[in-house]
Amino acid sequence: MCQALGILNSVGKPAIHPHRFRRTLGTQLAERGARVQTIMKVLGHKSPGMSMTYTHISDPTVLADYQAVLTPGAAIAGPLADTLRSGQLDQDALDWLKTNFYKTELELGRCLRLPQEGPCECDLCLSCAKFVTTPQYAPRLRERLCTERQLITDARDRGWEREIERHQRIADRITSLLDDLGEPHDEPAE
Repeated sequence: MCQALGILNSVGKPAIHPHRFRRTLGTQLAERGARVQTIMKVLGHKSPGMSMTYTHISDPTVLADYQAVLTPGAAIAGPLADTLRSGQLDQDALDWLKTNFYKTELELGRCLRLPQEGPCECDLCLSCAKFVTTPQYAPRLRERLCTERQLITDARDRGWEREIERHQRIADRITSLLDDLGEPHDEPAE
């Protein structure tokens, strides 16, 4: 195609290769809200770092996400929220978070664990000291709260006391996060 259109470099080779469109695809996916894991799968990458190379997130998108978590006065909840609000993170930690923000997304918020703290050893993000969430995750939080309530009812019907306690703790934590965000516990009526 390049030969037919005369799009050749200085040595007569095609100046455009299909690989060049990966960045465009990655950027379009990212700007339309695709998660890094999705972009990784579509582009065939094994690590988030590779996908981030190809996904140039536009400044307005990055700014909106950073402002949701990393700026003073942002509505945030979770154990790390007070640390962020009080400005107790040093500049190196803040720079790392800004660089790796997209790689830290979880189902219900973000993990702000710093590299010097080592790998996360649990998958209990709701009780992890490095977990933080924003109003953007409120619909997911409400959905998870609804699921936990259903699981409590099911466990109660089966007489599983420990399961009732476990799901009640999760429901209480989600309720607390929604309260901290100033969000309702149930879906707003339409």
